[in-house]
Amino acid sequence: MRWTFKPQPDPLLVEALQESLQIDALTATLLVQRGITTFDQARQFFRPSIADLHDPFLMKDMDLAVNRIELALAKQEKILVFGDYDVDGTTAVSLVSAYLKTRTTQVATYIPDRYIEGYGVSFQGIDFAADNEFTLIIALDCGIKSIDHVKYAQERGIDFIICDHHRPGEILPKAVAVLDPKRADCSYPYDELCGCGIGFKLIQALAQNQNQEVEELLPYLDLVATAIAADIVPMTGENRALAFLGLHVMNSNPRPGIRALLQHVKNKILTISDVVFTLAPRINAAGRIKHGNYAVALLSEFDTEQAQQFAAEIEQFNADRKVLDQSITQEALVQIVQNQEENASTTVVFQENWHKGVIGIVASRLIETYHRPTLVFTKSGEYYAASARSVPGFDVYEALEACAEHLVQFGGHKYAAGLSLKPEKYIAFKLAFENVVQSTLPTEMETPEIEIDAEIELAQITPKLMRILKQFEPFGPQNLAPIFLSRDMRDTGFAKKIGATETHLKLQVVQGNSERFGAIGFGLADKLTLVSQRKSFDAVYCLEENEWNSTVSIQLRVKDIQS
Repeated sequence: MRWTFKPQPDPLLVEALQESLQIDALTATLLVQRGITTFDQARQFFRPSIADLHDPFLMKDMDLAVNRIELALAKQEKILVFGDYDVDGTTAVSLVSAYLKTRTTQVATYIPDRYIEGYGVSFQGIDFAADNEFTLIIALDCGIKSIDHVKYAQERGIDFIICDHHRPGEILPKAVAVLDPKRADCSYPYDELCGCGIGFKLIQALAQNQNQEVEELLPYLDLVATAIAADIVPMTGENRALAFLGLHVMNSNPRPGIRALLQHVKNKILTISDVVFTLAPRINAAGRIKHGNYAVALLSEFDTEQAQQFAAEIEQFNADRKVLDQSITQEALVQIVQNQEENASTTVVFQENWHKGVIGIVASRLIETYHRPTLVFTKSGEYYAASARSVPGFDVYEALEACAEHLVQFGGHKYAAGLSLKPEKYIAFKLAFENVVQSTLPTEMETPEIEIDAEIELAQITPKLMRILKQFEPFGPQNLAPIFLSRDMRDTGFAKKIGATETHLKLQVVQGNSERFGAIGFGLADKLTLVSQRKSFDAVYCLEENEWNSTVSIQLRVKDIQS
């Protein structure tokens, strides 16, 4: 594990912010590291509000989208809300369809079958729309590369509105409107919205067009916050405001479907981490194991009893998902060793009967063992399909772009993508991908990195500091929980392995004559010998609150330990 310090901010900026906000140097440093250098920026950071949301009509084609939907509503046209089968897609479909149902009965939803139709807009979905006399499809979290699909839909008398956040190709589909802040010709002030976020901007524009107040849309934000957390988009700007407001909805009056899933969260106050590790995997499990329609049904249900029933079904899907991803991960690890690829620059594995719904999770798990860009392939119809995952700092989408000649299709983000190819192209692609990554992946990225915000003494850890850090939430990319380094600490004799498999480390630490702090290190049981020798050690950690027997204390969540 590499320990590196984040670039230290300009001392003059830190000092000016410290004086302006009347705060300590540590807090000012953490803020400047996050690009916050003025009083107004700090106010917006600490107190996100609905006023921070941009005018949706600043987005290219928004006026065209609103005009077409208003026409459809006026003429009582049938509207099909189409979305991807993951959390971002299913929340977006639930959100947009729920809003449209407040204005028309002529609306239905469609989620493609992961195994029959694959990712994104499908010809089967367009045929379904045509056969059932839908004349407008609103595609959410997909469609930016669906040029042939949009053309086919037009030939069948169906208009398209695309709401996507993935990178566009050189040519855009000829839809009525293409809402995507990543369009080169779109000057919308914030281009890191998730698919559900784009869906929210669409209903915000529709509401604005009807002279509705944006406050009326607040109940939809539990869906948006769920998608922001699950899709790992930057927790900055408009995303931060939407997530902050959405978490408030979740903690005060969540929709019945989300409330039914929240019974698995032990914390009294729900955090983004709870959404990422508890809610998102369960919602995703529907599309992975059975069908994304189950997730839409759950998120759209307003009868509490029915929502509980849907949640129970999804809980079973999630249990099945866990069994599958654990067994496939083990098979993949064996394959890497058998192929003598432990020291390669990439991980590319294939097994034709691996479950397509969990290969993305397996790719992430393999990175925990082999820290490098990873692709997990399985057979999907006549093609091989893969999920790609990357390591911090490396753009796997660009690497796939460099190998595009071998692929049938690909799409996604810097750190996660999907692709398919013909079976006879697999070996050539695998070699090409290895060569591209080998020539472009910096050596230091081959070792996992922990970025440290600041070095502090344990004596600096106080309830006041904890209260300030809690206001840095919600955490996420570009606003991660601050990581601190403290040196020359000792365990007070409490160190032990914990957990069902004894892979975690629990200890109590002290530094000089400081107060003692409880600490826990997940996956750090191998450090027991080091810390139990009563010798001093250095540790990097985040701070969190630990509640035990109704007593709340500050605990160190240890990331790594070195002697």
